[in-house]
Amino acid sequence: MEEKQINPFLDQRIENYCQTYLSEETDNLKSLNRQTHLNFVRPHMISGNWQGTFLKLISNMIKPKYILEIGTFSGYSTLCLADGLQEEGIIHTIEKEQEYEEFLQNLFQSNNLSDKVKLHIGKAIDILPTLNEEFDIIFIDADKANYPLYYDICVGKLRKGGIMIADNILWYGKVALNPMPQDKETLAINLFNKKITEDKMMENLIIPLRDGLMVGRKL
Repeated sequence: MEEKQINPFLDQRIENYCQTYLSEETDNLKSLNRQTHLNFVRPHMISGNWQGTFLKLISNMIKPKYILEIGTFSGYSTLCLADGLQEEGIIHTIEKEQEYEEFLQNLFQSNNLSDKVKLHIGKAIDILPTLNEEFDIIFIDADKANYPLYYDICVGKLRKGGIMIADNILWYGKVALNPMPQDKETLAINLFNKKITEDKMMENLIIPLRDGLMVGRKL
């Protein structure tokens, strides 16, 4: 299924070319993609194969024991991140929408991940302080206005050498406009970008894949 262009500054022809030379989407992810477009109100929020393949590559390179994901949605990115987990590895994923719970539990069970995925339903700001693991990968893809807060909480939970990834970091190009829009989401994402860049414990870069991914490694 062709993905909708999100980044308005990237030529559509470049996006199409990038998605031509891309590992084929697995059958289980194709099925999930279809289910998301049939059952979810905002299916464009799905990670999709382009971004999902990047998450799988990172996970398989690191072979994490513990992953933290903030923002599960339909579980596409969860399946991709879980692909590289160690045998005894666990991914903690947080989703605020309770209506998604049954769908997600069925998804993880059908993909033989019930013992590897710990689904938390509720607000991330309430759940994060209860998680005591030191994480190898942290993926942030939730409510944008809280990105700076998530950074402040999560950076201390990331192990040395661990990877933090945040989605929608270009926010439809709004962060690059001059003057920059002053809505709370745009301001929060811009602040997140500043925080991770100014943090001497991190090295980071933005990858303009879809709506932008911030990738940082803890030093």
